[in-house]
Amino acid sequence: MMNALDSFSIFGPLPRQAEFMEAAAGILAQVSPMARLRELRGASPGWDTATWKALAEAGWTSVTVPESLGGLGLDVEVLGAIATAVGESPLPDPYLGAGALPALVLPAFADNALARDLLNDVISGSAVLGLAWQENPGELIPTSVSTSASIEGDRIRLVGSKRWVSPVGATGWLVHARRGELPTLVWLRPDDAGVTVETEQRADGSLLCTLQMDVVLSATRIVAQGEAVDSVCQQALETTRLLQCSELYGIARRVFCMTLDYLKTRVQFGRPIGANQALQHRMVDAYVGVMACGALLADSYREASQDPAALPRVAALAKSRIAERVIALCRESVQLHGAIGYTDEYDIGIYLKRALHLASWLGSPRTLQARYLALRQQGGRQAQADGVAASGEDYAAMSDEGFRLMVRGFLRSNYPQHLRHVPRRLRLAEVRDWYQTLSRNGWLAPAWPREHGGMALSPAKLLIFFEEMEGWGAARLPDQGIINLGPVLIQHGTPEQKAHYLPRILSGQDIWCQGYSEPNAGSDLASLRTEARRVGDDFIVNGQKIWTTLAHDATHIFALVRTDKTVKPQAGISFLLIDLKSPGVTIRPITNIIDEQEFCEVFFEDVKVPATNLVGELNMGWTIAKDLLGYERIFAGSPQQSRQALHHLEQLADSQSLFELPEFCQTYAQLLGDVRELESLYGLFADIVRRGALLPPSVSGLKVLATETYVRIAREIVRWADEAGGTWTGVAMNDGTSLIPAAPFLQSLVTTIYGGSNEIQRNIVAKAVLGMANR
Repeated sequence: MMNALDSFSIFGPLPRQAEFMEAAAGILAQVSPMARLRELRGASPGWDTATWKALAEAGWTSVTVPESLGGLGLDVEVLGAIATAVGESPLPDPYLGAGALPALVLPAFADNALARDLLNDVISGSAVLGLAWQENPGELIPTSVSTSASIEGDRIRLVGSKRWVSPVGATGWLVHARRGELPTLVWLRPDDAGVTVETEQRADGSLLCTLQMDVVLSATRIVAQGEAVDSVCQQALETTRLLQCSELYGIARRVFCMTLDYLKTRVQFGRPIGANQALQHRMVDAYVGVMACGALLADSYREASQDPAALPRVAALAKSRIAERVIALCRESVQLHGAIGYTDEYDIGIYLKRALHLASWLGSPRTLQARYLALRQQGGRQAQADGVAASGEDYAAMSDEGFRLMVRGFLRSNYPQHLRHVPRRLRLAEVRDWYQTLSRNGWLAPAWPREHGGMALSPAKLLIFFEEMEGWGAARLPDQGIINLGPVLIQHGTPEQKAHYLPRILSGQDIWCQGYSEPNAGSDLASLRTEARRVGDDFIVNGQKIWTTLAHDATHIFALVRTDKTVKPQAGISFLLIDLKSPGVTIRPITNIIDEQEFCEVFFEDVKVPATNLVGELNMGWTIAKDLLGYERIFAGSPQQSRQALHHLEQLADSQSLFELPEFCQTYAQLLGDVRELESLYGLFADIVRRGALLPPSVSGLKVLATETYVRIAREIVRWADEAGGTWTGVAMNDGTSLIPAAPFLQSLVTTIYGGSNEIQRNIVAKAVLGMANR
């Protein structure tokens, strides 16, 4: 069976976390193996002081405490690394409730002698503290409506109750209360007269408690007073929700690896059950889900670090998404393990029950999803950047806000108003002026390197670029030369080919289409039959290509052709650049499901092509094709289409007052999360392209996630349009535009087919990434 660290080889660590995750995993293996967790389940308090002391000595309780106060002074993401390791190797000790929370609260009040003493005890592990803040189900921020603190001479009376408090068996708790309207934090011990502790067992066997309080204490027990109490406690809770996401992510990694190992080794009917394609596809979907969790989590830490004010929104989205995904993954794992997965002796159940506990404690996915939507809408659905637009061409040096405003201003000044939010693929004649505008300003190839005329945008700015384009309703260009051929030539072309073709792509002088698919050779490109014979200084091409997008608008086609029939299919293919004006080329448009002619058939009859148009070496086109398919799949994995569909849903919602319906808001919040998750995963692969590295086969999973997200959003447009869902006449929107609700849905259907159908993409990931055999 795979050990906890084997998940590094499949998913890779989160940025900057590998060292800390590995160290934490080593500590857990020494002080708290799974057998210890099993022994302590349901027992009170469910942990022991010796292990807690060992964890404190390892620095777990002082990671984020400033060095000036005796801590390590590290970033909270390091604490997240420890949490991910705990997710992979579950710990019975209350490291979040008694380690993270008090260490995140007490430093802010270290001027108070009691707070400083308690913090020192937390750091040393000599005291185990908790934060008692919640009173009612569904609460997400500390309000202390009923818990009161009143001063009576030199005494303070604390009255009220707190629920779902961690840890049981604590040295004491920091109780959040109100003294009149003044937020107050009071130090309470379990042996104080008038304190009752009622324990509650959780699904995973851990314990929380309810505190009933009517106590009179010395006023020196006041740890802090004032508005800072609320803000510091809330910040600590939001941060701990992110740490819960890290632990959930660790659970996902471990459960996935356990399940993959089981499917590869469990034999039925003479072969591993993982050879079943249906199970392989389910595992690929699970794999994509775990990757998406990791990407969203990394983005969440990064965004919260750069903009602390965004933490409540970021944490709400991250936990609502990751918790639901991980519970679903654990449920799927039980199913794929069969009966053994339902037994207590097998560890899958332990991970599932820990996920259930984490998902519900400190905010459930349902309440956090609603909070995310509310926080996002406080400034309007389309958040407006403040400040001054950036200028110049040093995009890396610009702030994100300045770059966003620059793009927004450019669109406002240059994009044709009548082409905004057009719900169909526009032809070259309709967008040529816009193509030229982008070309003149050097904005046509945002992901290309600067030395080849591109913008070389970072993944973050690339997403901003796309967001603003989609938000403005900018149409997609005839872009095969930009998104596919350009990167291929940069990677594989000769200096002469780069010097000739790249500037012509950027100027719009050459418009390219792709010649891959053929009749009976769609996703199975190795069986293509279009032939190119070398005759002197030329190739003579005969054959047919199909599903060539906008070939009737193109001037050139890049094509895979067979140049050797005597070797295995993949070895006899070459990559050729063909001028469509050449004699012998015939183009026939194909009418698609929405009565448009977006695709074409292209026929070649004794077409003469100069041998200098060969890209790469003869018969090495398959290698180039795989690279190009990677670029195509990252483009198909772009959030552009999903964001555009979401914009159309927002238009519909505004025109029909759908945001007044709670059920629509729930659907909308889910879709917002879908798109944000997709953006995070896309950013990881976009960064690979920006660095000039080759895309890994896991990019096929991105294509699956993106296209199926697009279909899902487009389907909701039809569903919420009611009677208008079946009309082919434009419906007037509040912003003066017109929407055909069915158009995005019908257009979305082909995205799961082109570039290799999603079923083929799942096959690729199953074989190339997960190592699942077909027999």
